[in-house]
Amino acid sequence: MKHKFIIGVFGIITNKQNQVLLIHRNDYDLWNLPGGGLETGESPWDGVIREIKEETGFHVEVTKLLGVYSKSNKDEIVFSFECKIISGKRTLNEEAKDIQYFAIKDIPKNTSPNQRKRIQDYFKDKQNIILQIDKGPSSIQLIKEGKL
Repeated sequence: MKHKFIIGVFGIITNKQNQVLLIHRNDYDLWNLPGGGLETGESPWDGVIREIKEETGFHVEVTKLLGVYSKSNKDEIVFSFECKIISGKRTLNEEAKDIQYFAIKDIPKNTSPNQRKRIQDYFKDKQNIILQIDKGPSSIQLIKEGKL
């Protein structure tokens, strides 16, 4: 039997004020970059376009790969992409109860630590692709423990 990995895809979208777009999830009190899980037969870049459309109402184009993050303790790989909005309008839905831009200094405290790290990586080094192993508990585990 083949071992299966979970593949996540997330987009970093900024506005003219250099603020980053985040969604507030409906299922947890948590802010995230728009994105989610890759579907069978889908490329990572097509997956992030689909996920962003589903969660925000925006149609985007992927402008570049920003990072590949491995969660080796969970057999999970996450791709982070820079994306640009090309059409659509902000639309709340069953996945996102709020959609807002935030300055890096104003990222909400209840933002996923891994997502926060990916945002910091983006603003720190926009030229190079980040390859990193993520460690520590998931955001959901931190919420359940009352730490996020």
